[in-house]
Amino acid sequence: MYSAKTFSLPELRGLSSESVEAHLGLYAGYVKNFNALSEMQATLMKDPSTNTTSLAEITRRLPFEFNGVRLHELYFSQWEGGTTPLRTDSPLSLALAKHYGSTEDWQKQFRAVGAMRGIGWALLVYDSEADAFHTIFVEQHHQGHFATLPVILALDVWEHAYVAQYGTTGRGAYIDACFTNYNWSVMERRFEAARI
Repeated sequence: MYSAKTFSLPELRGLSSESVEAHLGLYAGYVKNFNALSEMQATLMKDPSTNTTSLAEITRRLPFEFNGVRLHELYFSQWEGGTTPLRTDSPLSLALAKHYGSTEDWQKQFRAVGAMRGIGWALLVYDSEADAFHTIFVEQHHQGHFATLPVILALDVWEHAYVAQYGTTGRGAYIDACFTNYNWSVMERRFEAARI
């Protein structure tokens, strides 16, 4: 069984505490749903031939709930410890500049992906084998992932993350608020771990 993590979040500029609390509640729901589906799967596996249809649906649903848990954990942890800038001399900054031309060019691309129409996640992932970054859009938590690649930065662009505070057309302002509050040392540590 999984438990919802608690996050030590500072006051976030441009993101209301009500919106963040509601979003944390949604995250806890993914944990609860994953646990419930896991229990159902275990029960149905006692007679898989009789329960094949239900078992198939639950098994297909598990990655959605699990990735909802893990992506939200990445998302919220990016604000812990307070805002810090991306150090221009950090390995992450230098690698982004090498791959995208500059960190500004990467950020432009990442924000554009986050602002695309549709629900899901904008993710920066890193492939250590090819020494390459990919800025990707993942729908439904589990459709579009690059298998095995660790996430360096996760941006939730489902409506629940911003509509209550910014409205249906406020995704850009929400993305700006997210970037304003990032603790880049978190992403720098993720990159360092991914390079090993």
